[in-house]
Amino acid sequence: MGREASTLRVALVVPLQGPAGIFGPSCEAVAATALTLINQTGVLGRDMSVEVVDGGAPPAQIAAEIGRLIDAGGIDGVTGWHISAVRQTLAPITAGRIPYVYTSLYEGGETRPGVFCSGETPARQVAPALRWLRDVRDVRRWFIIGDDYVWPRASVDVTRLFARRLDLRVAGTAFVPLGTRDFAQVLERIRGSDAQGVLMYLVGQDAVEFNRAFTQWGLQDDLVRFTPLMEENMLMASGADATEDLFVCASYFRSLATASALDLGADYVAQHGPDAPPLNNAAESCYEGLMTLAALAQHAGSVDVRRMLEVADGVGYDGPRGAVSFVGNHLQQPVHLAVADGVDFDVLTDL
Repeated sequence: MGREASTLRVALVVPLQGPAGIFGPSCEAVAATALTLINQTGVLGRDMSVEVVDGGAPPAQIAAEIGRLIDAGGIDGVTGWHISAVRQTLAPITAGRIPYVYTSLYEGGETRPGVFCSGETPARQVAPALRWLRDVRDVRRWFIIGDDYVWPRASVDVTRLFARRLDLRVAGTAFVPLGTRDFAQVLERIRGSDAQGVLMYLVGQDAVEFNRAFTQWGLQDDLVRFTPLMEENMLMASGADATEDLFVCASYFRSLATASALDLGADYVAQHGPDAPPLNNAAESCYEGLMTLAALAQHAGSVDVRRMLEVADGVGYDGPRGAVSFVGNHLQQPVHLAVADGVDFDVLTDL
């Protein structure tokens, strides 16, 4: 029997401009790889397709575009990597109408109906890494720098709680506008503090520029850096000489050696060739988002968001990140700590 004529249409909201635009080409490429796999069997007898929406545009503009697509019956779901400021504008538009799988790491706390979060949160990502760096590297005093929007600010708040529980001290904090290129004032504050490490809540190109400046100031000889957001594009753009003693925690790295991760890498190269945009955490999260939508639809027997909500708890699969499953509307998944090693990451331990 042939597939139904209609397709399961998904808006893929990924940044094509701005500081996070560095992820965009990888996100689009890995989404194509996910669709090839999903459409081998289909979802509820239907193929899946994506419509790319620029997640780097102003949030209100993105929300208007998604609202227009929903009202016109043009999409059955939303997914993709984009910053929390975008999620906060999209969630009220999608809530209760169509499923929305938010794939980015984020600050936690999202509970709106039909918003399924497949990214990492600070409790599973940042707190265990800070404990490891305390126990293994004896880093107890941290200076925190973040972009000035909801994810960094909310994450700093919970990081202060982690610090108290772990007997750590926050030696200083600084927030900079998205798109910052001049970090001199912040670096002066870091140099003047007694911090042993710098915790970075910076997005995309902002983190690249900070890493370069950090090294130009000679701070890499004395200070550890740690971030929950650093992927292979950012690593290469920073340069190997600007990522010494840089630790990263995430649920996926290109160098991860799970069977499903190796399969994804092989499928990605086979489809896009050796010169494809680098496979990375932000891009792979879009793979997870599409796989999650497919799994929820299959278990629900429908793309109706209310039915998905009824069955979501416990839905899971084995993917590049390992075995994952939903508890409520959050995907539970392994988290790994890695250290930058040239243009790739050396995975050190599971957290």
